[in-house]
Amino acid sequence: MLIVLEGVYIRQGASSVPASESHILKMIKETDGDSYVDLRSLNQDLSFETLKREFDKAGIVLEKPQMKTLNIIDEDDLYTNLGFLLSDQCPYTTKAAVFEGSLIRQMREIYDFLDRYNRTRSSFNSLERVDVREYPETAIREALLNSIVHKDYSYGSSTLISVFDHRIEILTVGGLVRGLTKEDIMIGTSILKNKYLANVFYRLKWIEAYGTGILKIKEAYNAFDVKPIFEITDNAFKVKLPAIAIHSQGKNSDAQYSENELKIIEMLKTGKAVKRKEVEQELKISQSMAVKMLKGMLEKNIVKKIGTGKNVQYRMPEDKI
Repeated sequence: MLIVLEGVYIRQGASSVPASESHILKMIKETDGDSYVDLRSLNQDLSFETLKREFDKAGIVLEKPQMKTLNIIDEDDLYTNLGFLLSDQCPYTTKAAVFEGSLIRQMREIYDFLDRYNRTRSSFNSLERVDVREYPETAIREALLNSIVHKDYSYGSSTLISVFDHRIEILTVGGLVRGLTKEDIMIGTSILKNKYLANVFYRLKWIEAYGTGILKIKEAYNAFDVKPIFEITDNAFKVKLPAIAIHSQGKNSDAQYSENELKIIEMLKTGKAVKRKEVEQELKISQSMAVKMLKGMLEKNIVKKIGTGKNVQYRMPEDKI
């Protein structure tokens, strides 16, 4: 069922035009004073297969009484906007690739997507090999949770996730809750923008305690030289997660190389040259991934390029053999 609001007009120049759904939602929010997720959903034709599967995995019952307790259904037995966001019909998206559907589904799929780009770097402590992820997994998880739980859904904009060579950026629409400052949230102060949405994530044990997300992101980088950056405006919140640079103890130390880079170095240690196609076959990776890896190794002077066009080959610089 779709609740249709007719006869709502706004001024546009000298004339009046029918208000769009987003304008109506904004007016309701401004006059009601409640947050977007607390209001009644205009769309009542909703399903919750993804949400119910996740609650089943967590061993939690999710029937009508529980949905009322969680404010997915209101006192009049109608779905709230929280229900809308957690439903399979949720229209809001997160753009890393495009992820849509229930926010529960988006959280899992985005984390898996970023995990594929989170390379493992290896170092050795005596005879013991130590593997370190390029981005702390806790930092990625908490940044994603914050982007979903603290987003202002009265705006129609997508969350934007950008993956660069040496950083991940997560841009969320919606600034801080009125009265909070950047300094407040840096020390763990939290006022929930979407308390019922946060409660659902808390029930699933994805959130351990309110107000700890920023602190956990910062703590994940305590042992490293690089630090996360938080940029806040009146209407947006951006988190920049830098890639961890593992410093070597010598110019040939394995600590400065990723796992795949180590494999390429092994191919080149004899002084022979290899083609990009050979790297693809040896590492069982795509052409685009091989090109990206070799380009990165060129920039770091791990390899040098010989020839042009189809005859391009790669070898180790003489001082590294």
